[in-house]
Amino acid sequence: MVLFNRIVTAILWLILLISLSVLAVAPLQTIQQIQQLLTIALITLQKWQATNVSNFIIAQATLGIAAVLVFGSLFWLEAWGMRQRGVRIRTAAGGSAELDTASISRRLEWHLEQVAEVNSVIPTVHAKGGAVNVRLEIEVMPEVDIPLKTDEVVALARDVVEEDIGLTLGRLDVHMRCAPFEPSSIG
Repeated sequence: MVLFNRIVTAILWLILLISLSVLAVAPLQTIQQIQQLLTIALITLQKWQATNVSNFIIAQATLGIAAVLVFGSLFWLEAWGMRQRGVRIRTAAGGSAELDTASISRRLEWHLEQVAEVNSVIPTVHAKGGAVNVRLEIEVMPEVDIPLKTDEVVALARDVVEEDIGLTLGRLDVHMRCAPFEPSSIG
């Protein structure tokens, strides 16, 4: 759905850009062209209506129903996709529950802040199907060995998500930053 939204948005922005550019360059001629096209459309529709009124009404109803079905479905899919805030967990006994992504974030934050030389952790968790994608913003002490600490954090995050919570870990992005060095007191 995201790819479809991006394509539609790009096409609409491109049409708007071209339309406004043409309108800015030749406003009077553009408005005259639009008026001529609307007049032709009006005459054509009046001819179709005069030819066969019942077919014209059927065409109107078909167009209206198709628009409601297509655009209503797209709107429903968009709104329904935004409501997902959790991920479904299945137990060995056959039960299931939905775990809120904020709960997963809090659990990751608590476990990762227990790691030595880690000052703060800001996890962001997104449900993606049956898996979760995790982004970790971590601040560590200035003197820490970054590659070693990154490996430790990745292993712990994977263990918490997959072993403790029982979820599938999708993408894990870790962004480390060092706390500022404190000036040493000379005296």
